[in-house]
Amino acid sequence: MDDGATQHRTAIAVTSSRLVRPVFPDGIAKGRGGVRRASRVFADPARASGVVGRVGENGRVSLYRDDAIVLRTQKLGEADRIITLLTRSHGKVRAVGKGVRKTSSRFGSRLEPFMLIDAQLYTGRNLDIVTQVETLGAFGREICDDYGLYTAGTAMLETAERLVEAENEPAVQQFLLLTGAVRALAERTHAPGLVLDAYLLRALAVAGWAPSFTDCARCGRAGPHRSFAVASGGAVCPSCRPPGAASPAPETFALLAALLSGDWLTADASGDRNRREGNGLVAAFLQFHLERGLRSLPMVERA
Repeated sequence: MDDGATQHRTAIAVTSSRLVRPVFPDGIAKGRGGVRRASRVFADPARASGVVGRVGENGRVSLYRDDAIVLRTQKLGEADRIITLLTRSHGKVRAVGKGVRKTSSRFGSRLEPFMLIDAQLYTGRNLDIVTQVETLGAFGREICDDYGLYTAGTAMLETAERLVEAENEPAVQQFLLLTGAVRALAERTHAPGLVLDAYLLRALAVAGWAPSFTDCARCGRAGPHRSFAVASGGAVCPSCRPPGAASPAPETFALLAALLSGDWLTADASGDRNRREGNGLVAAFLQFHLERGLRSLPMVERA
């Protein structure tokens, strides 16, 4: 070997025949077959760089992690489920839980309604795929063991799914509101009917349909007033009162205003008659703005 060749630094190129041959900077590759141009050795840039497989052959894996509460589940195939989630940062998400209906599933019990979870999902073409789940709040057992809690909670989940229509659009306020309401149900902090009505009123307010229980909803005249019109947006003065408007008791107006504002001392001290009257007004107000009734609302056990 001459002195000029020994002064060159050599690079390693992997050829298609898996033979390692020295390549000199002057573009000459030497082997058993003699001298060849280096352009033939580097015919495959991916192999020349030492990468197994072509560059870009495997696409970038898209994973994301988010807190979520399970709204609904549907059977898919023999062992899978479609899980509808309301997440903190990604809004409503529909994902597939692979094999969660099998008894050997690692996280099947965590993907049930009312469960607050930390989920890792893989972005799919049509539906995302749940790959990992950790429990943040196991509210399902406490709620499902009591019929009154279960019916009230089911109405909450259905309302949240209806109010958050678009998928993968952030709905942080709706997520926090639903999480707090489900937690209050599971901990039995207040009567289930009061928690449900408070959630429905606040969820509608977040969605842009906040009712008025003091001032007139049409002209803004200071109240309190004695009439309630669902189509007008709440309490109405005598001048704005439409035909067929309800005339609830003043205590019922005070109860509904307390539920909307979070005054639980007033709400817990209310009577059964005012609660039943308020239940009917809240249900009518909700169904008017959703444009159709909830399937679970007639099943709610009222006081």
